[in-house]
Amino acid sequence: MLYPLKFKPIYKDKIWGGTRLKTLYNKDFSPLPNCGESWELSGEKENLSVVENGFLAGNNISELTEIYMGELVGERVFEKFGKDFPLLVKLLDTRSYLSIQVHPDDIYGMENHNSQGKTEMWIVLDAQPGAEIITGFNRAVDKQTYLEHLESGRLKDILNVEITQPGDVFFIPAGRIHAIGANITLLEIQQASDVTYRVYDWNRKDDDGNYRELHTQRALEVLDFEKYDSYKTDYQLTDNLMTELVKCQYFTTRMMEFTLEREMDYSFLDSFVLYSCIEGNCMVNYTNGVEILQAGSIMLIPADIKNITLIPQGKCKVVETYIG
Repeated sequence: MLYPLKFKPIYKDKIWGGTRLKTLYNKDFSPLPNCGESWELSGEKENLSVVENGFLAGNNISELTEIYMGELVGERVFEKFGKDFPLLVKLLDTRSYLSIQVHPDDIYGMENHNSQGKTEMWIVLDAQPGAEIITGFNRAVDKQTYLEHLESGRLKDILNVEITQPGDVFFIPAGRIHAIGANITLLEIQQASDVTYRVYDWNRKDDDGNYRELHTQRALEVLDFEKYDSYKTDYQLTDNLMTELVKCQYFTTRMMEFTLEREMDYSFLDSFVLYSCIEGNCMVNYTNGVEILQAGSIMLIPADIKNITLIPQGKCKVVETYIG
């Protein structure tokens, strides 16, 4: 009988990475000097998440999907993705700016990398005053204007820069130029793709004194040069109720801040459900037992578990994600 699954984080040191995942969420990423990314749930072939609780401990997500199929991920999800888990969930922590970058859509990704595209979203968990997020253009531009600004080092002048704070939500569809600024910790939910085109890297060198590779031509072929009226997701939480943040073809996410026991019914859903706890902790009761979900961790509710009860220990905030 399947049960709510927890996974061992996969830690990544990055040239821009910070150390706050240790102080905020007690992540032990030693011996790495920093932890820019903690992959909380990944089906990426070189980075398969491994279960850490219950009788399935030690098995990776690909093995489990191959064995349990629709019981784990949902019949429709398994029919589409097979044993490849369709989402990647990370915690990111930045000491300096990430590169300015863009991701391809499904068609371009499949044609050029045999990979699905990469649409993603961010939920800002911690940010120092003045921390910046880049997302999209601040004016409509054409390729020539874009290249002129890129080649002269003035790219940021035509980009939309948001001063961010905890609680901000940004949806980043494939094709949208973006970058995460310094001194930000966030939750990232994305398609299970690691294809990134680096547009500009602030003339930064790696530990060996080399500039990191840029992907100027690839980026040109996938960039969306339109200007949009708004780039930040507008939402308002209601105590003890789920609030929808993003609904797209790749995932639906909702958030809830709660102090009361909540019964969750997923009988309408043909998908797994992910719970990312971003504040406090709660008990997750299901038919055959109970699991604890703590801040900074993730839990996968298998598709064949249709009813759970969330019991917060004080105030708790969770992000719910599923396909559909």
